[in-house]
Amino acid sequence: MLQEWADLNVREEAIRIDPGDVFFTDPTGRVDPRLTLYTTRSAFSHLARETRRNYAGDCCLFFNFLWQRGKNWCDAEAEDLLDFEDWRRWSPRNPQRISGAKWNRELAAFARIYKWAMAKKYVAANPVPEREVWGRHGGMVNVPAQRAKDARSSNVKWLTPRAYRMWRDVGLRGYTAEGKRDSSFRGRNDDRNAAYSDLLFSSGMRLSEGGSLLTFEVPRLGASTKRFFDGRLARAATKSRRERTFYVAVEDLRSITAYERTTRRAAIRRAQAKGRYESMDDVWVLKRRSGWQESTLHFWDEKGRLVGRDLTSLDVEERQRLFIEGDGGLEPLWLWLSEEGRPFQPHSWEAVYRAANERCRKVLKGKVGQAPYFTPHMARHSFALKMLATLMHVLDKRFALTPEERRDFRLLYGDAWRMVKDLLDHASEETTRKIYLAPVSDLQIRSLLLDEADPGTNELLVRIAEMSERVLDSEALV
Repeated sequence: MLQEWADLNVREEAIRIDPGDVFFTDPTGRVDPRLTLYTTRSAFSHLARETRRNYAGDCCLFFNFLWQRGKNWCDAEAEDLLDFEDWRRWSPRNPQRISGAKWNRELAAFARIYKWAMAKKYVAANPVPEREVWGRHGGMVNVPAQRAKDARSSNVKWLTPRAYRMWRDVGLRGYTAEGKRDSSFRGRNDDRNAAYSDLLFSSGMRLSEGGSLLTFEVPRLGASTKRFFDGRLARAATKSRRERTFYVAVEDLRSITAYERTTRRAAIRRAQAKGRYESMDDVWVLKRRSGWQESTLHFWDEKGRLVGRDLTSLDVEERQRLFIEGDGGLEPLWLWLSEEGRPFQPHSWEAVYRAANERCRKVLKGKVGQAPYFTPHMARHSFALKMLATLMHVLDKRFALTPEERRDFRLLYGDAWRMVKDLLDHASEETTRKIYLAPVSDLQIRSLLLDEADPGTNELLVRIAEMSERVLDSEALV
């Protein structure tokens, strides 16, 4: 049976199906060519990898629901979607009901695929009814009529820097609650995991953005005395498909450098000794870099052709194929590696964080009021809060304003919001205010800055933590 598929790669290439493309099969194992056309030849194929994976999973659930009713995906009606929503959100027979926010994401996936199917005339009617609403940028826009009204636009939680350090040291590095090395800890990649987590906490990068860095994209320390170093994120590796600058603290760069020289180097040597890289048939071997900031890569592809590509055009999947010829043989340019020396997949970091949270829960149980809990996305929230407080505080100190002058000059703090928007890679300042940093309004951070006292940023964050249950601080946990 498998011999019939020996030329699968050739056949996929002939119809332009690329590695990593999503496709659907029905419960009998058949592939619907219409859905394959959607996943490979529509705007869906240009979405971020994680979005594609989430949307595909959402559609599979609905398609399976239809199949149990004796219907194919193209036979869906509005009543089917209403029944599916009832099952997903409210049915007492469903032990895993979802929130309004999760339903809205699923609805977005359905609206996208059925709108495309309507344009292609693959369905007779769109099962996702729409209604007109006033858009946030003015004018009327169409949205799915079944959008949940009880969805929370933001469930932001933060850790202060010292609470984060407790989580990292206990959860990732294997320390005890007293700050000593736990002899029973059996983690083998603690330096890699801590370095990656520090990078996200320091830079505000998304999970996939930080997880898909190449070694030469990490700023180099050199002999500089700077506290922060800047690097560039490539366009195709970001969610927004826009290049942007990121900043990393010097101590976090030292952690990455130490990982590269120890654990990463050892993983590469083991892989080379076992011939893992030479057995791979889809590697691209970098020959040289050229152009402005050496952003053009010249490499030998899997067919032996010398190819030139702009670094910023390489997506997450393509980056995993890049290697360089080192002293001991081929070496991956992908920064974060597994124990086997292969690229550590970005989505695998979720499991690392889950394990760290579970370890914190067990080790700190009975020793702190509430063990710190952390996720990669919380790193962005925490980064945003710290940067907003820092920028406002720095602006305040730079202009040496009196309390009265501060009140007259508060509009200047809008600059801090715009700076954080750029650092987070948001499309608009409104997104930053309403989605990520809306709880800051509840904390009345500006009122704090109008006090006579002049607290430092860390003290300011502690005061914020005392005022909100969403901001966790290690002192508050004791």
